[in-house]
Amino acid sequence: MAKEKIKSETKEFQAEVKKLLDIVIHSLYTERDIFVRELISNAADALEKFRHQRLLEEEVFDSHVPLEITIDVDDTSHTLTITDTGIGMTRAEMEMNLGTIAHSGSDTFLADLAEAAKKDISLIGQFGVGFYSAFMAAQKVRVLSRSYAPDAEGHEWSSDGGGSYTLTEEKGLRRGTRIIVELKDDAHEFANEEKIKGIIKQYSNFVPFPIKVKGETVNTVQALWARNKNEIKEEEYTEFYKFIGNAFDEPLQRLHFTADAPLAINALLFVPRENIERLGFGRMKSGVNLYCQKVLIEQHSENILPEWLRFLKGVVDSEDLPLNISRQALQDSALVAKLKKVLTRRFLKFLGEQAREDAEKYNDFFADFGIYLKEGVTSDYAYRDEIAKLLRFESSNSEAGKLISLEDYIERMVEGQKEIYYINGPSRTAAESGPYVEAFRKRNIEIIYTLEPIDDFVMNHIGEFDGKKLVSADRGDLDLSAIKSTGDAEEKETESALEPEVVKSLTGWIKDALGDRVKEVIVSKRLVESPAIVVNPDSYMTSTMERVMQAARLEKGESFQEAGTKNLEINTGHSLIKQLSLLRGTDESFAKNIIEQIFDNALIQAGLMVDPRKMVERSYKILERATKG
Repeated sequence: MAKEKIKSETKEFQAEVKKLLDIVIHSLYTERDIFVRELISNAADALEKFRHQRLLEEEVFDSHVPLEITIDVDDTSHTLTITDTGIGMTRAEMEMNLGTIAHSGSDTFLADLAEAAKKDISLIGQFGVGFYSAFMAAQKVRVLSRSYAPDAEGHEWSSDGGGSYTLTEEKGLRRGTRIIVELKDDAHEFANEEKIKGIIKQYSNFVPFPIKVKGETVNTVQALWARNKNEIKEEEYTEFYKFIGNAFDEPLQRLHFTADAPLAINALLFVPRENIERLGFGRMKSGVNLYCQKVLIEQHSENILPEWLRFLKGVVDSEDLPLNISRQALQDSALVAKLKKVLTRRFLKFLGEQAREDAEKYNDFFADFGIYLKEGVTSDYAYRDEIAKLLRFESSNSEAGKLISLEDYIERMVEGQKEIYYINGPSRTAAESGPYVEAFRKRNIEIIYTLEPIDDFVMNHIGEFDGKKLVSADRGDLDLSAIKSTGDAEEKETESALEPEVVKSLTGWIKDALGDRVKEVIVSKRLVESPAIVVNPDSYMTSTMERVMQAARLEKGESFQEAGTKNLEINTGHSLIKQLSLLRGTDESFAKNIIEQIFDNALIQAGLMVDPRKMVERSYKILERATKG
């Protein structure tokens, strides 16, 4: 006589499961929405397993049933039901999967989980407790399942999250699994249709099976990044960008790539049409979402790309990441660090290709987004050399508005030139008209115009490019004597100047007249048309850096400070300096007013602030003297 089958049986949870449930229910309450994502992910896995199994076996139960996930909510009975038509479970599988922890070193595992519970762990599935997360919101969970095998029987597993669970034979089930979550009093929101739709769209929008809520398919957008890019139409890319980037216009550029090594990656990244930070809308946050097997791991992830690439929007999907990984693990994971490195280098390579293939299009990108690359140079040493190749500037040999690279500059260096020279100014006109470019103009040396405050910091951080040092034109130790002057400039250079004895006396007198406003007074080797300039004897400190420091001091409410660490260079061949040398012997008081005005003028030409009250008062005295004849 055949032994009668057990209809219903109550069993104790494995000891480790009891501990696990206690941690889940009482400690892991951050971002409760996650449990819905976990149950949907489990359902999608079951569907994927059945799809694979159907290819291997000739006969399966309910082969005609479509592969899908359905979700029902009942706001009256306060239940949430998630059903899949996947591979299903036998009685033994339900007991193994839902009643025990298939985890080696379970004591260590539980200790780690308990420690994580004390921290901000929002993605609890890192520990493989996805199903048990339902108990964060459930007072009771029922699981009804029938395996795909033709001769399988259906069963129900149920538990209130206490010390036991019940297994009962259940007739009339279709293939797959149905999970009924009877919600706690403080979790009734999960029986709301719009709430569930919102969770699906946030976390599970790209699950590769239909997710239906009351008959309506919610996840209607395809995971475009997982498709072959040769099969995707331009308008599909645009629509996906609008969806993922919450945008209304078309993207400026896109990068769609797949990699197998060192990590399996599918990525679809977009450069927006506009840089909203430049438009005054505040600092952007990362717009790239991290997925694993089309399930959202972290929205607007700050871990997979450096902050200076925060303008990018799109999706990164890596199968090599654990399907469920916590925010803390994202920050600490060696895998995530490797992913970040691969993505960053791949995007920089993409920009390099764009720059070579369509320089005009790349320059349009750089005009709007180059500021982020410059930020990368000053903050991220690992990519400094790669970014340096992508930087673009105006120069004395380029038309206004036209940009050149550092490589372009090196190709045009004149004979005897060993360094790359740059000068900062608020505009191209200001840079071109300043006294610092005179020495370069007379030697036909190209000079790069750095027109943004950050540019000098960028050049200082790069330091050297292709074996050539980057040198600011307002450095005090600038020496261009090895490069010959040309044409009329050479004739001007040989014009008569003051006698050495007179020069020595004059520079000493100027130093006494200016006092601690100036460090040294020296004869310039670079000036042609201007009477004087101020330079910083410290090679690392440029006028731009000093301007930024002055502005910072004023912003903090600190008092105005004169440029007492600057050197004054005078052009002894200039008529004003020659007249000053004579004037100091006949009217020293007036001569002091003149040299103070010359010094202030030089500070202004360097873009440095001066005390306007003293300067205006002095200028009126000089004008009054001039009008007397």
